[in-house]
Amino acid sequence: MESQNTKHHPYVGMWVTADGYIRQELLPNGRYDEARGTIKSAYTGSYTIKGNHIDYVDDTGFTADGEFRDDVLYHAGMVFYREKHK
Repeated sequence: MESQNTKHHPYVGMWVTADGYIRQELLPNGRYDEARGTIKSAYTGSYTIKGNHIDYVDDTGFTADGEFRDDVLYHAGMVFYREKHK
C-alpha cells in the first residue's frame, strides 16, 4: 500500500522497542516520527508499505527498510512491538 493510502492501514500507529527507548510512530499520512529516549522527533521522514515490507526515506535522504512479521516490526537490526493501549 502506498503512503498516500495508509490512513486505515493496519500498520499505522505506534511501534516501540521492548525497553521503550525507541518509539516509532507510523502516521496515516505516510510520514513517520521516531523518538529516541528523551529526544522527540530524532528521525522523521516518509514511508511506503507494500505487503509486509516497509521502506523509509528520512528527511536527510537516508533510506532503510523493514519487515512486519506476526505483528512485529523488524527494522535496522531492531525489533518493534505495537504499542498496547492501556
